[in-house]
Amino acid sequence: MTTTSAKTRAPAMVLLALATGGFAIGTTEFATMSLLPFVAEGLGIDEPTAGHIISAYAIGVVVGAPVLAVLSARIRRRALLVALMLFFALGNALSAIAPSYHWMLAFRFLSGLPHGAYFGIAALVAAGVMGPEQRTTAVGRVMLGLTVATIIGVPLANTIGQLMGWRWGFAIVAAIALLTALLVRLYAPDDPVAADASPLRELGALGRRQVWLTLATGAIGFGGLFAVYAYLQSTLTEVTGMAALATPLVFAAFGVGMTLGNLVVPRFADRALVPTATAMLALSAVALALFPLAAQRVPTVMLDVLAIGFSASLATVLQTRLMDVAGDAQALAAALNHSAFNTANAIGPLLGGLAIAAGWGWTSTGYVGCALALLGLVIWGIATWDARRTERKPRIGGVAHAV
Repeated sequence: MTTTSAKTRAPAMVLLALATGGFAIGTTEFATMSLLPFVAEGLGIDEPTAGHIISAYAIGVVVGAPVLAVLSARIRRRALLVALMLFFALGNALSAIAPSYHWMLAFRFLSGLPHGAYFGIAALVAAGVMGPEQRTTAVGRVMLGLTVATIIGVPLANTIGQLMGWRWGFAIVAAIALLTALLVRLYAPDDPVAADASPLRELGALGRRQVWLTLATGAIGFGGLFAVYAYLQSTLTEVTGMAALATPLVFAAFGVGMTLGNLVVPRFADRALVPTATAMLALSAVALALFPLAAQRVPTVMLDVLAIGFSASLATVLQTRLMDVAGDAQALAAALNHSAFNTANAIGPLLGGLAIAAGWGWTSTGYVGCALALLGLVIWGIATWDARRTERKPRIGGVAHAV
């Protein structure tokens, strides 16, 4: 019996199938933030409380990514990706009919469970198709689905949500997830599971210090983006003075920035990963610091939000970094990257909401975000220093002892 190798498949179709899943995930993740005022009104709660449904989804990602990656170590990747998308479709369909705030919390948690595992496994499949020298580029192509979602999916869901009701945003995502399951089944390679694959081998990633430092960089440094994005809709209407139906233009600018970042930045990361990640964290800190000033006018807020979106390509860069430092535990490390970024998705809106509730104003999220980005930059500096220190350690018996 023979299996279909990734090399016999058209890379473009494989990447398209995988990116469609990214489109579904990106639409639900970011559209929920843009629809937050309408969800709050529909469920009869205030907006800071509604922000908890974002955190519930993020917690689902944080929990689901490592658990599913470990438990599915012996499952073929194509079958796993299909199953994850079907579960994702179910979670979003249930969200569309949630009868109350507490049910919504539960359904968003369920929707988040397959998120990290899907992106992690999809990244490994894409890297296998493109080859080791273009790993970051391959991951970037998968992430393009998410970035295109911020240009098309989020503004579309936002507009439909305003015109037809916010529940339709989740229903659309469920339909796209079903389409993804079909495309992955048709085009993704059905490579066999490695003979030595096991949950225990995947857990080996948890013993590596560089894995934890890389994850901490994303969990903290990326929180700033979410602190601003979660309350961007209200900031645009209350501070910038935009009409609600015009705000999707700014969300689209964010998506354009993310797309440009994932087209351009991975090429640099494939050549010099550490300086590229440093530059993205620094760009994020500057753009977030400027947000309170930029939010006063439509042209400046669009440019600033575009720059914040561009810095989001950090996610792709750190995904490759984890491949480098995870050893044999590739699936768990790749999935944990999305646990880290959804930890940021929980931290950012929480701290941003606290700043708003304290009376500091809608634009205070920019200062909160800048502080988080700078802290992420410090952690990344520690990770870089630690890696260099480890490389300089003397070899014992001809073998360097890495951690």
